[in-house]
Amino acid sequence: MKRPRNSFWLDSGGAVAVTYAIAVLPLIVVAGVAYDYSRMASLDSELQNAADQAALAGVTQLDHEPDACARASQAAVGLLRNLTLLSNDGSGNQVTVTGEEACDAVGRIRFYQDKQKTTAADSYENANYVEVHVDPREAFYALTPVMATFRGSGDMHAAAFAGLNAAICRVPPLMICNPVEPANNVDTMLDFPAEDHLGDGIKLVANDSYTPGAFGFLQTEFGTGANGLLAALGWDVRGGDCESVTGVEIKNGMNASVLDGLNARFDVTGSGQYCPSINGVAGKCSPSVSVRKDLTRQQNNSNWSVYEGNSGNFDIAAYRPTSASLYPNTKTPLVMGLPRDLCHAWSNDGNCSLYNGGQNARVGNGAWDIDAYWRSAFGSNYGGQVSATDYGPFPPGQSYPTRYQVYRWEADQIVAGTMTGSSIAKSVGGNSYAYAQPQPGRSLALANSPYGLVPGVDLDRRRISVAVLNCNALQAKYGNSINNKELEVPTWIDVFLVEPSKSRRKCASGSGCNTVYTEPFDVYVELIDRTDIGGDNGSVTQTVRRDVPYLIE
Repeated sequence: MKRPRNSFWLDSGGAVAVTYAIAVLPLIVVAGVAYDYSRMASLDSELQNAADQAALAGVTQLDHEPDACARASQAAVGLLRNLTLLSNDGSGNQVTVTGEEACDAVGRIRFYQDKQKTTAADSYENANYVEVHVDPREAFYALTPVMATFRGSGDMHAAAFAGLNAAICRVPPLMICNPVEPANNVDTMLDFPAEDHLGDGIKLVANDSYTPGAFGFLQTEFGTGANGLLAALGWDVRGGDCESVTGVEIKNGMNASVLDGLNARFDVTGSGQYCPSINGVAGKCSPSVSVRKDLTRQQNNSNWSVYEGNSGNFDIAAYRPTSASLYPNTKTPLVMGLPRDLCHAWSNDGNCSLYNGGQNARVGNGAWDIDAYWRSAFGSNYGGQVSATDYGPFPPGQSYPTRYQVYRWEADQIVAGTMTGSSIAKSVGGNSYAYAQPQPGRSLALANSPYGLVPGVDLDRRRISVAVLNCNALQAKYGNSINNKELEVPTWIDVFLVEPSKSRRKCASGSGCNTVYTEPFDVYVELIDRTDIGGDNGSVTQTVRRDVPYLIE
């Protein structure tokens, strides 16, 4: 039988093919868009990774030495080995950077002084950060009907900005508040003018008020509690614990017993555990080879005490001036360590503002009684024994050496064996002696001669590096409590430990003897110089600098 003529028109078989035919073009376009977008995103990631690596390579060369910018550019260009697998612009698969060796902020490699990129570097000395822009690349689009109307992605760019996070290691965790910071200062990065105070004595006072001249302790991961801090202050070298050069955190509280860690450097043991073990590891708390001080002990004993006379002989038994004047030649202390500045030495508070141009009274002027010290130690006035040629120039306007220079000279005489007799061990009666050198078998003396660490050969145990913070500005910025906050550090200085931290009175017995000369919570130091972070500071490597490059953006 014949089929009806209109059966073709009535047949519904394969009707869905029409729908697919209509939909297939958009589906292809969507797939092409997704593919092209994925290639663009991957190319962007390849370029950014290359920029990151180039910036990190470049910033490692910014050591403030000549040609630092040129070396940074060469490192960014030469060490870049990134490949792009998704760029198809005909320029190969190597990601490149155009070199720029000038210390400026133009070109593809730019140098800045600050993290905010507000000030371009203009010399190798202030090039602190680097920004690297890799050369642009392009990805041509896939052959899809719609996307083919566009040529490609256009130039794709990537940049990275990097800096160095510097850390100082082998330093005790100590900070001081800038002793000459103006009361109304709000600049946390105000530089401490160390060059203006070389050789000056500074009385560092322990308190939580953080006024100019106060000192405090830095947070440390080295052990816990007071024992951890004591070990950090006393050990010769504490492993694996460093302080950031540019930012530190202050530890809560003040514990006078931890100052035993500093006193150990004078061969003075504390009343308790003065050199504790940390996590089962025993450290060394070595004394310096030169430890002359105003303390005595019995010959066969290891317990030290401040030597004091009575009300009748207080100023010839020990160094106890009653004004900011030199001792007369007719008066010589029996026992004397290196003294404080004249304006600090005669009383607990002193009157140094009269001698330092009206600055904070905690800062001296570097004038100290070298003749009284020389008579006590060597029997006559100072006669030019310490050479500026051998021990560095004397402070400006001063005709005699600093205490630190005398200490280094004495250490050399001890090692050479030219200092003997009462200059090494002076009897004060009752089988008690004042010693200028650690004695074998007593206190903290090392096992072998010269029984202490020799500055210039070993670590200098009486030279320490400390962070200087602008505490007025920090409190204005963060509030009165600046503990447990990341705080800016504008300056690091090296100071000389002049004396053990002990309580000293005018005399031991008699009328007026309770007059206080020094507090057990205070630390008296002499400013040596700015810290040469990572340098030898005139000794073996006194501090270690570790620089870690990091990406900022």
